[in-house]
Amino acid sequence: MRRLTKIACLAATALTATSALAQDQSPEQTALEIRQGHMLNYAANLGVVGGMARGDREYDAAAAQVAADNLLHLASINQSYYWPEGTSNADMEESRALPAIWENMADFDAKQETLLQAVTALQAAAGTDLATLQGAMGAVGQSCGGCHEDYRESDE
Repeated sequence: MRRLTKIACLAATALTATSALAQDQSPEQTALEIRQGHMLNYAANLGVVGGMARGDREYDAAAAQVAADNLLHLASINQSYYWPEGTSNADMEESRALPAIWENMADFDAKQETLLQAVTALQAAAGTDLATLQGAMGAVGQSCGGCHEDYRESDE
């Protein structure tokens, strides 16, 4: 099951990349589309475990485990080529990435490592029971929020 989950995650990311590369566009546009696809994969899987943790969705150990496995695979992918200079919201209208990323790449990379640690703990907890899943979700939410607060244009 884990192998299938990893393959599915990688296939979704590869399809996004292939679609972006097939078009006649700049490397910056391609990188932006790939990272946006990656973030959509995060959101889809976070929706599953987050919905369960909030009580909006019935806890299902198998579904929670698949989503957490996917999140771990997504967080484990080397994303360095997703973030070339010239892809901030100051450079591209469709980007929400703040220029602060490139001003403090070491901190940005550290936040990605924090996310990896949080989803590693979530992956270990997800299929156990609802209370354990809920306990692990806090660190994931803090990790996502911490990066978005500093490095993503606000929704407001």
